[in-house]
Amino acid sequence: MGPRPGAGRMPDDLRLAPGQRPDVRRMLALFRPYRATLVGVLLLIVLAAAIGVVSPFLIREIVDVALPRQRADVLAWSVGGLIAVTVVASALGVTQAMLSTRVGQAVMHDLRVSVFSHLQRMGLGFFTRTRTGEIQSRIFSDIGSMQAVVTSVMTQIVSSGAGVLMALVAMVALDWRLTLFSLIALPFAVWMNRRVGRRRREIVRTRQEKAADLSAGIQESLSVSGILLGVTMGRTEALTRTFSTDSRELADLEVRSTMAGRWQMAVFTTLMALFPALTYLLGGHLLFSDPEGKGVTIGTLVAFIALQSSLFPQVNGLLRVANQVNRSLALFTRVFEYLDAPILIQDAPEAVALDPATVHGRLRFEEVAFTYPGAEEPALAGVDLVVPAGQHTALVGATGSGKTTTGYLMARLYEPTAGRITLDGHDLREITLESLAASIGVVTQETYLLHASVADNLRFARPDASDDELEAACRIAQIHDHVMGLPEGYGTVVGERGYRFSGGEKQRLALARTILRDPPVLLLDEATSALDVATERAMSGALAAAARGRTTVSIAHRLSTIRHADQILVMENGRIIERGTYAELVARGGSFAELARQDAWREDEVPGGGTTA
Repeated sequence: MGPRPGAGRMPDDLRLAPGQRPDVRRMLALFRPYRATLVGVLLLIVLAAAIGVVSPFLIREIVDVALPRQRADVLAWSVGGLIAVTVVASALGVTQAMLSTRVGQAVMHDLRVSVFSHLQRMGLGFFTRTRTGEIQSRIFSDIGSMQAVVTSVMTQIVSSGAGVLMALVAMVALDWRLTLFSLIALPFAVWMNRRVGRRRREIVRTRQEKAADLSAGIQESLSVSGILLGVTMGRTEALTRTFSTDSRELADLEVRSTMAGRWQMAVFTTLMALFPALTYLLGGHLLFSDPEGKGVTIGTLVAFIALQSSLFPQVNGLLRVANQVNRSLALFTRVFEYLDAPILIQDAPEAVALDPATVHGRLRFEEVAFTYPGAEEPALAGVDLVVPAGQHTALVGATGSGKTTTGYLMARLYEPTAGRITLDGHDLREITLESLAASIGVVTQETYLLHASVADNLRFARPDASDDELEAACRIAQIHDHVMGLPEGYGTVVGERGYRFSGGEKQRLALARTILRDPPVLLLDEATSALDVATERAMSGALAAAARGRTTVSIAHRLSTIRHADQILVMENGRIIERGTYAELVARGGSFAELARQDAWREDEVPGGGTTA
């Protein structure tokens, strides 16, 4: 429910190794597809910087030539030159900003899509170990915070760097002695900036982890389920206090991030402000020692101060940008952690694309074992089973016996730790994921509906499905009449996670969505668990019709739903302990017979035999 310390952080196997540093080259590689545009931006920046240093030389001409000698022509073209420089520099700046912003937004788009695409292929195991709020924080908060760096900071570095270089060249051309004096404080500034940058990077990483924790807590606490749990458990005040504490910690980290190194930068800024006055002092002494003005002239001194006044802000800007980059490196590192997370389930190089129309649906487990990541005991051990094509096979057993895990492996949501699983003789690892998903339709006990219309939810399975096909699937799932009774029929919007519908109605919509795909293999993981007995019995004939000609695997809690299954496999502690039909297993008097007795007792005890739909 509420944020827990460290709960939003990456699983240990997805974090950078101790001492591993952010890869700046990798960050710069994001710009590689836009090299041509960046070269254009670079040329514009260099041209603008070169034009910018012309102004002090024009000022020197005005002070040393035009005014003392009353040269109106020199004054006119010098002033005209100053105006032209300003206009051209402004035009170049606007063009450069437009191009660099377009490149930056394109890089942001590529990065967001890369992370989203990578996460889509991460597999179920990753999402069972990572909270949704943490994932959203990486995609929106971290990448969003990187936007300023990607869209403007990189060009600002080049712009300031080119400005500093051009200014130094011009200053040396004016007087090398004054230039050396102006650079005295530069090593101190660089050292101080590196030290502040390290501090800020550490603070920013901690801040983003805390923000991810807070985001995950909000995601959990303010969902419909979270609100119901908090209110019914009387935990609203406690959750508010926890949120307040975490929010205060985040605010403190924000202050620390903002203020890190501010005093050092203030000292440097003050020092830079004193240099023009000290330069006048040194320049005056040089002028006094050379009264003929062959070295330093008044115009040279004025021009030099103008260049110096543009140099120091450029240097200061470079140092500030360097700190921004240091802070952003922590964000890039967090995002790269996701991009570097291994994709455990993906297409093999020689994977075969099966045509669902030609799939018979025979599934086989050969000495399959599976252990969940981080678990000590295996969930499945030495499982051998055959699901005949076109028949109904049911998996039953107590909670934790391995039924759902077996279903996950059939759909290749996990890879077996040992052994292999085949579909029509093809190892699942040698079948493309797309064709496997088209061949095996899955309906789980935890129904998920998109925040969209009923029709859009159904067409998520088949975007090209016609209205008649939607209605046919819904009739099979016994939900068509209810949908038609809604204010807008199939155009009615389903609330977040389907909370405008009851559990049974959501379950039937999910069934209709899978039936619409018409897969040759149907995997039902307690798919009728939310239906009452009357609705379940009404649907049984329709489901039997839908299952005719295809392989059906039912993971059942209520044994009444699998009474007519062709084969029932009883599981216990990750192993199959009994096989047979319903009548055969009851007659044996073993574990299944005991489960049947308990199921019959529950049916008798619960009025109506189940929850209402």
